[in-house]
Amino acid sequence: MDRQEQIEFILDHYEHPRHRGPMEAPDIVMKGGNPGCGDIVTLYVKLDGDERISGLTFEGEGCTISQAAASMLTEMAVGKTLSEVEWMDAAAFVDAMGREVVTNRLRCATLALNTLKAAEKKYRAGQRARSAAEAEVENF
Repeated sequence: MDRQEQIEFILDHYEHPRHRGPMEAPDIVMKGGNPGCGDIVTLYVKLDGDERISGLTFEGEGCTISQAAASMLTEMAVGKTLSEVEWMDAAAFVDAMGREVVTNRLRCATLALNTLKAAEKKYRAGQRARSAAEAEVENF
């Protein structure tokens, strides 16, 4: 893609966001933000039995790049496992958006991805805590 195509791609996701809005009964809700510029993204994640993302929606406010990136992420992450999310590369995500276009706004471009990675960590921590509590009950 050339620079103009990258800009049009980002604008399309901003003007026509995919999977925008809250989700009914998500397994994970995670809010992230960039305090310096005011971008906010809340992700709603639905998992299947294999910890694979079966649904991903977002709500948010902020600049064109942060909101377009959230829209793009909802398309890219569905079908991935939480383990695959953990290994998603921010540099590759920025390249998919168009590095030349977003290079001065990397925090905006990676907000949604970083929020999804934080959601994965939150979910795993909750699973570990539940497993420990169940083991404690069994040993009681």
